[in-house]
Amino acid sequence: MSQQYASTQPAGFKNHIENIAIVGAAGYSGKYIVSAILNNGKQKVTAITREGSTSQMPSGIEVKKVNYDDHAALTEALRGQDALIITMGVRAPPDQQTKLIEAAAAAGVPWILPNEFGGDNANESYRKETGIGEHKTQYRELIEKLGKSSWIGICCGFWYEFSLGGGEGCYGFDLKNRSLTLFGDGTQAISTSTLPQVGRGVANLLGLKILRDDEEDKSPCLSDFKNRFAYIASFVVSQKDMLASVLRVTKTEEKDWKITHGGIKERHEKGNEMMKAGDYTGMYMVLYMRSFFPDQAGNHSVTRGLDNEKLGLPKEDLDEFTGLAVQWVLDGTRERYGQ
Repeated sequence: MSQQYASTQPAGFKNHIENIAIVGAAGYSGKYIVSAILNNGKQKVTAITREGSTSQMPSGIEVKKVNYDDHAALTEALRGQDALIITMGVRAPPDQQTKLIEAAAAAGVPWILPNEFGGDNANESYRKETGIGEHKTQYRELIEKLGKSSWIGICCGFWYEFSLGGGEGCYGFDLKNRSLTLFGDGTQAISTSTLPQVGRGVANLLGLKILRDDEEDKSPCLSDFKNRFAYIASFVVSQKDMLASVLRVTKTEEKDWKITHGGIKERHEKGNEMMKAGDYTGMYMVLYMRSFFPDQAGNHSVTRGLDNEKLGLPKEDLDEFTGLAVQWVLDGTRERYGQ
């Protein structure tokens, strides 16, 4: 398809997104996304939530409570929206996202950001060896099959402060008890993002012009990301880099920590066996360990390159967010988040 420009579109064409609907506005990443969109001050945000939901929604947005099983009602709730952002936990009913995508198509929503906030699911081996990544393919394919919307996935890696404070099964750290399991030799770097950076990434992406103005316009636009992933990150770090940051923040030394080693592929296989036995926590081990494989699948800064500059994302301070992870663990915030 030839390059399209705003200057050649019919009269009345809007070259910016004005109305954004979001599912999961009160969730882990959702509240950061909403905050960043509102901070940009360009768009109206509507939270789509289930009837009966008691979630405390961010201020400054409209809230529509809908029965997700009522296709007509869900379609009506999404009518007039320029973009739909779907953020949901991994335990959400598997047909929930399907219903949202089908309603968005019926409502004529042109852009959908499906529940893709994590690893590089465009990487076939990574996708297949995490299980959940392969499962997400169906939603992107459904959007394209329906032909009414375009999708954009957000590849941000795992959330840094969330994962650092998430216990040994995430980035290997038990911050409360000062212990660390190094995966292999602890030097495999991965791309990881803070929650505020994820919020800014989505907000700035949806703040781009939809099309370039004309042939002379070389600025990035939303259509550059049509039916593909946007790649962002806050840091490219190994476990040893994380440890150095933790030591600086906690003013401790390595001798103050219990450090052990675990095989990456062995732990990945153990996670698979746990899942086969019905232990849901094995999924996290599978997801995290696959990102530390030496094929760099977890380091999209190397395999894909980052879109940070295109999206105007700032550089962040590693120790600041390491400190936040430590604080979350000590004051109980991270425990309340759960997995």
